Amino acid sequence: MRVEGGRSLALLLAAVLTVSACSGDKEPRLLNIKSTQGPDEFSILPGKPLQAPPDFATLPEPTPGGSNLTDPTPDQDAVAALGGNPSVLTRSGIPAADTGLLNHAGRYGIQAGIRDELAAADLEYRRKNDGRLLERLFNVNVYFKAYRPYELDQYAELARLRRLGLKTPAAPPDPAR
Repeated sequence: MRVEGGRSLALLLAAVLTVSACSGDKEPRLLNIKSTQGPDEFSILPGKPLQAPPDFATLPEPTPGGSNLTDPTPDQDAVAALGGNPSVLTRSGIPAADTGLLNHAGRYGIQAGIRDELAAADLEYRRKNDGRLLERLFNVNVYFKAYRPYELDQYAELARLRRLGLKTPAAPPDPAR
């Protein structure tokens, strides 16, 4: 009788695990990074000090949901502090200085919707390679395992380039040798 009860418990546990693994058509996640529920002290930025405008008669119209002069802009402030142009971060479109690069990159044609096509193909590939039961149950990171067939052997490539006579001054040492 005791053996039968243990067998029933094992079957019940196996059934529960099997049903929980079939979690529907959920998008697979390759890098399972858990977010904490606590506060992030680095996300709290102090506002800029209030300043009186030079002319109270020409104040701009308020923009609900828009930005204010006192809103923190850490990226733009860092660029300005390092001597750069902060307006570059908020530009839209392609700068005139980059048109030559864009023309050269698209010299063989540009496929419309390539990002959506690649995202769909990647999702399908990950679904096929993320379907292992134990990895889903225990929330194991499968990103590197899924893409291992496409990994570049950097040391074999380094040897190939050196055989061609190309200089490779910044190559890291091979830890296996």
